[in-house]
Amino acid sequence: MKTVLENEFGFPITSVELLNGYDNQNYKVSTADSEYIFKSYRYNSELHAIINAENSTLLYLADKLAGKIPRIIPFADQQNSKLVSENGTQKIYRMLSYLEGDFLGDVAPSKKLMQSLGAFMARLDQELSTFSNDTLKARQWEWDLQYFDLNKKYLNAVTNTLDKKVIEYFFLQFEENVRHVMPYLRKQVIHNDANEWNILVKNEEVIGIIDFGDLAHSFLINELAIAITYACYDKEDPLPWATILIESYHKILPLEEIELQVLYYLIAARLCTSLCNSAYAKKIDPANSYASISEVNARQMLHKWLAINPIKAENTFRKAAGFTAITTPAIETIIQRRHQYVSNSLSLSYEHPIHMSRSAFQYMYDTAGNTFLDAYNNIPHVGHSHPKVVKAGQQQLAKLNTNTRYLYDQLADYAEKLRSYFPDSLNKVFFVNSGSAASDLAIRMALYHTKAKQLMVMESGYHGNTQTAIEISDYKFNNPKGEGQKNHILKTPLPNTYQGKYAEVKNAGELYGKDAVQQISKASEPIAAFICEPVVGCAGQIPLAEGYLKEVYPAIRSQGGVCISDEVQTGFGRLGDYFWGYEAQGVIPDMVILGKPIANGHPMGAVVCTQEIANSFEKGVEFFSSFGGNPVSCAIATAVLEVIEEENLQQNAKKVGEYYQNQLKQLAKKHKCLGDVRGYGLFIGIEIVQIGTKNPDTALAKHLKNQMRKSHILLSTDGPFDNVIKSKPPLCFSKENVDTVVSNLERILEALPST
Repeated sequence: MKTVLENEFGFPITSVELLNGYDNQNYKVSTADSEYIFKSYRYNSELHAIINAENSTLLYLADKLAGKIPRIIPFADQQNSKLVSENGTQKIYRMLSYLEGDFLGDVAPSKKLMQSLGAFMARLDQELSTFSNDTLKARQWEWDLQYFDLNKKYLNAVTNTLDKKVIEYFFLQFEENVRHVMPYLRKQVIHNDANEWNILVKNEEVIGIIDFGDLAHSFLINELAIAITYACYDKEDPLPWATILIESYHKILPLEEIELQVLYYLIAARLCTSLCNSAYAKKIDPANSYASISEVNARQMLHKWLAINPIKAENTFRKAAGFTAITTPAIETIIQRRHQYVSNSLSLSYEHPIHMSRSAFQYMYDTAGNTFLDAYNNIPHVGHSHPKVVKAGQQQLAKLNTNTRYLYDQLADYAEKLRSYFPDSLNKVFFVNSGSAASDLAIRMALYHTKAKQLMVMESGYHGNTQTAIEISDYKFNNPKGEGQKNHILKTPLPNTYQGKYAEVKNAGELYGKDAVQQISKASEPIAAFICEPVVGCAGQIPLAEGYLKEVYPAIRSQGGVCISDEVQTGFGRLGDYFWGYEAQGVIPDMVILGKPIANGHPMGAVVCTQEIANSFEKGVEFFSSFGGNPVSCAIATAVLEVIEEENLQQNAKKVGEYYQNQLKQLAKKHKCLGDVRGYGLFIGIEIVQIGTKNPDTALAKHLKNQMRKSHILLSTDGPFDNVIKSKPPLCFSKENVDTVVSNLERILEALPST
């Protein structure tokens, strides 16, 4: 190599050192008094054109930024680059001057240094604003953010499922928030790769930039997005550092409001691009460590970026550039407008209601720029705005949405997939629009099948908002404002092992069950159905005492009734060890009610039952639901099941749920107001009591809930005395999220006079 270079450039060389490279070979070449960078590329015509464009750019900037950018070293025959044959392979050779300085990635960050970086990039872009090159205009490739979608082909190379779904989420957000703005963004030639190993610094000043191989004719704002990405991706809080860069860039090259509007999503896009390309490079060349050099930092920042409210980010950027923040009406105005058209009977959560704008997985974003950790909403089962679920709905809605009087594959496909999660006896599916509608239908079917009229329900149970559902929901009909218990309703006591008749008794489930059997035997007429939840949510997240249903189900069936398990809240793997809650009791019901998480919040519900019950129901008046089981609902629900499987969310619910309960129980040892911690998986209740008793402390539960809300953590309260804090987060909840919840709860408890 040394001899070849001496022949090509006509000067003596003392050493040649191979350097790391992404997709080409780089060498550090030393002479007695100078150093250079020699680059060797495998030839293709497109690359050759790009290298010529890069040379043209460097020549254009040579006088304007002398000493701050690489200088082209011509060959002995004055060519700026040369095609040569190396061992039978055509290569492109070129030589550049070597710039002295420390890499940005090797020095401690400071405000002064970041100000210098912002100013330097602005001056570079100012100079490039008058440069034009047709090759760069025609260039379309993955590292140019205007062609972000080209990275989708690398998604399958991303093996970390958590990273992959976040990347997919930002692909969707790019479509929604950037695509329609693109025609209005300024374009010019930009460096396009101001990463920490391309920026040279000295004494807290940026003194140069190298590697112009990623040049692009793209959005001007992309330059700043990329600089922010690499300057901030190893920082604990990226926004303050981004602010410094924006301020200093804007002073020299003023930014436009529309550019700041999309900056959050462009930064996310660059992080995703980096992860997609490093994953693909690792797949095709595992030995190339350089290709994944920034992978760890990119991953860390991507997940931090997800936790930042886009409105907060944009307002931070706007302030840095001197623009006014985005404002929304006062919360009182929003509430007043809601109540102008919507009844006050539709209640709001928290003393200070939240005006939400967006969401992502376990995060919700309000209009004021706050991010809330959602430890409460069990309806977005696999996570808010999950990209696979969203995409399934979008794609199907663009194709077909109709009612079940027509044939379409989605109905049978989803019914078959859903049924595969049940035992053989539960083999017929009826689709409706909600869990409430499913409860209503299940009772209708049970009454028709058995020809009996009496129904047995669980104390504090809740099954929906229809008239029938209210009649079977003690939580509603026994409310002071409720209609009271109907004559055909038989209520059985809640088998509670913390409070109640058999509290803390070893065989409580059996004893509660025998009492219920006595009720059944004394009933004035046959019972058509017994309906209950495996974990009674509105009672305060109370699991049925072990063995309870093994006593009750046979007694119901022996007198001709059917057993209904309401899995609206407990189903689809939420309980960790069990996909369905009834499995915890070692029984199989005759009917199962599904809703809420079945389609991640899209309105859908279902009744799954035996062939015998379905056959009986078919003899009656026709069943029809205009939208139950429509193609869009089925497509979304199918995606939910696929995500549960692909992301091992049932296993995550078990692992994180066990950790969650253990951390809460440790906290309860220090704070005696936490009377009981209970549940399965990510379905958890914390009973708040007066110290030294089991008496409910409703006021304290309310205080804790609202203080957690002030800490941007969503929890809620329930139970007959509204003293049970309930946590039912999306199944993507992590141990780190648990630590956030528990540490904040502990901080609030320690601030109380005595707990």
